[in-house]
Amino acid sequence: MMRSLLAWLAPASLLLASCATLPGPTAPAVPTAPIAIRERAFVIAANPLAAEAGMAVLRRGGTAVDAAVAVQAMLGLVEPQSSGIGGGTFLHFYDGRTHRTTLYDGREVAPAQATPTMFLGPDGRPLPFETAVHSGRSTGVPGAVRTLELAQREHGALPWSSLFGDAEQTADRGFRVSPRLARLVVTYGPQMMTTDVPRYFMKADGTWLQVGDRLSNPAYAAFLRRLAANGSRALLEGETAARIVARTHQGAYPGTLTMADLAAYRPIKRESLCAPWRIYLVCTPPPPASGVGLLELLKITERTDMAQRGPNDPQAWSIFAQASQLMYADRDRYVGDPAFVAVPVAGLLAPEYIARRAQLIAPVAGPPPAPGLPAGATVVGADRTREPTGTSHFIVRDSDGNVVSMTTTVESIFGSGRMVDGFFLNNQLTDFDFSPINAQGLPAANAVAPGKRPRSSMVPTILLTADGQFAGAIGSAGGSAILAYVAKSLVAAVDWRLPMQEAIALPNLVARGPALQGEVTKFSPAILAGLRARGIDLQPGQGEDSGVHGVLIRNGVVDGGFDPRREGAVLIDTSGTRPRR
Repeated sequence: MMRSLLAWLAPASLLLASCATLPGPTAPAVPTAPIAIRERAFVIAANPLAAEAGMAVLRRGGTAVDAAVAVQAMLGLVEPQSSGIGGGTFLHFYDGRTHRTTLYDGREVAPAQATPTMFLGPDGRPLPFETAVHSGRSTGVPGAVRTLELAQREHGALPWSSLFGDAEQTADRGFRVSPRLARLVVTYGPQMMTTDVPRYFMKADGTWLQVGDRLSNPAYAAFLRRLAANGSRALLEGETAARIVARTHQGAYPGTLTMADLAAYRPIKRESLCAPWRIYLVCTPPPPASGVGLLELLKITERTDMAQRGPNDPQAWSIFAQASQLMYADRDRYVGDPAFVAVPVAGLLAPEYIARRAQLIAPVAGPPPAPGLPAGATVVGADRTREPTGTSHFIVRDSDGNVVSMTTTVESIFGSGRMVDGFFLNNQLTDFDFSPINAQGLPAANAVAPGKRPRSSMVPTILLTADGQFAGAIGSAGGSAILAYVAKSLVAAVDWRLPMQEAIALPNLVARGPALQGEVTKFSPAILAGLRARGIDLQPGQGEDSGVHGVLIRNGVVDGGFDPRREGAVLIDTSGTRPRR
């Protein structure tokens, strides 16, 4: 039997949604118990409308990848601040039949005419970050659509053309502006007056859209119809591609993107980067994503007594903060596009190296640690990359046991702020280091180069049992803080045995270099005092806007959670059936 907790969603599933969901006539109370349903198919996404679009595809006989296409199409409409057609992705796929994982790298690519100095001003100094973000130079070749197309061609069941109907109809008839979208419009809109943000989000009277206002996007609906009919060519060739190129060449600091750059884009299929942790095999995306950083952080904490302490012990959080600093020092120094730099992945995860790094964790934290020297490391310059807190993560499993764990982004809030055909263009190239060399003349691993993919903090993760069965999945939004958000949630769910919902809701702490930031209003005074006594004076900052979505399979029970800081939903199909193909 199937039921719904929200009246405006189709009654074919169970939904747990945050209290900040799209406002309805009578919003239901939020259950506090963890999701624990003994069924197979589910969708966990950052917006209930996106989760329902994915579930509708599953109910029609679609696979996890089919549903992922529908989820992304809807997220680009109702959560445009985070991801969309104009962005990129890492799609991690688990095959329920073969028990193998595959990573689809849909990261954006720098144009062929990009140069290492493209983000330097006339004075030779890095451009102000916001100037670079809103310029035409910030946009890389978008990869999400062609990546989804490739994955769907290999693992889909329904026609590609049938996967966009819900998003198209919602764009035509409009949807209610959610609290988070309204907040970000008001917060970031005044800073983006020279972009297309005001045109899209301002009402006729010159005021910004508010919670509950209806927002339609006919241009996006029209584009989705062409995307459904023509596949990724609708984006990367023809009239939309021409408009993308033209839009990125406008204004100060124009870009160099060409029609040839767009047409030439190809996603890359990579082997997952997997390592044992606790009882699981944790599979993450390899470089240019930061799966190696997540694995290093987990394995450093595994060398401590953090698991025996729990979330109410300040020493546990001190260990986590110091382990995070060690990991970020290494990740920031060494990770980049493996086609351009040698990333010492094996050295970073070698047991003897992990042991040496863990030994640096002290009773009282000292100055930020320097990068280590793992086996295989080359001499590269210090990293100064900035990564804003955009992005979205979702997870889908179908009734055949196939799973998609996908992190998707336009990079900053509303990307570059430039729109084409109803969607925002990414500013992903500002994920490169603006300074190609340091004062000593050493090149940065994440420097700009033609055809290069910028380093990413995205880590769509899949957990497996020892015999290769699906055991869980997790990922987050949040820029460079993604690694801390995901690791905290995994430690809390696995080591501290909290339900996934509670694990995700725990306060966030992000320690990267000298910056010790977190949700200071959510930590108890005793924890904050204990951290100060251990040399960690936590300041407000990163942590307030994570977007973790995760699931563990515990004794056959689905334990899923969404980040209460956003507007997420866990939607589970209790029918247990899907039409056979």
